[in-house]
Amino acid sequence: MIEAQGVKKSFGKHHILRGVDLIVETGETLVIIGGSGCGKSTFLKSVIGLIRPQEGSITVDGVDITRLSDEASIAQYRKNFGYLFQEGALFDSLTVWENVIFGLRYLADDIPSSRYRKIAKEKLALVGLKDVEDFMPSELSGGMKKRVALARAIAAEPSYILYDEPTTGLDPIMSDVISDLILDLQKKLKVTSIAVTHDMKSAYKIASRIAMLHEGRVLGVAHPEVIRVSTNPYIRQFVDGLSQGPIQMKLKDYEPEPEPR
Repeated sequence: MIEAQGVKKSFGKHHILRGVDLIVETGETLVIIGGSGCGKSTFLKSVIGLIRPQEGSITVDGVDITRLSDEASIAQYRKNFGYLFQEGALFDSLTVWENVIFGLRYLADDIPSSRYRKIAKEKLALVGLKDVEDFMPSELSGGMKKRVALARAIAAEPSYILYDEPTTGLDPIMSDVISDLILDLQKKLKVTSIAVTHDMKSAYKIASRIAMLHEGRVLGVAHPEVIRVSTNPYIRQFVDGLSQGPIQMKLKDYEPEPEPR
């Protein structure tokens, strides 16, 4: 359903994506792993049309997003997607239910506003939250905020969900809760998903397949159990979390990826 071919993206002198080739099969959860700054989030933003690659194509259901030029076409394309931001990105000034339905105003023209609160309650229940509709984000724990953000991502019942570091900032138990939610939603909603993460425990649990990015290229794509025992030295170093190996980490590797312009 999603096919990327030769995707390249640079920000000035920073070459982030250097020719990414990936296919995401219908109904699967493809997890992308790799070090900080390797292009994982940039690729996600390219898939949803927030960033336009300089080269290559990203085709979803026969539509090449890199060829859409007007905002109306891009907005229509994005209606198929839910996006879980790395830090949740809730609006502090809105209540929980207002956060959940925020995108419906733009993504679902056929849903009357009178149904918004009911939809919010239904989606919150799907992620294990009840009776929190009128809370403010400041009143929630980190795990609850992440689940509210996940409810917002599925509010418009998308065909695709993109997860940007879904377990970042969470303790191990809550990280496992979020991983279970991702699995549960995939089964209930039959969505096709891409998740980027550093969390190998979560990656092994939620992935149909795992792809590793390194220096803007795909090093390998395989079933989690194949990745777990991979003999590729780059993959081996990353999944084992070793400081010694072919991946030479420097301070500059931990600089955030440039924001889209």
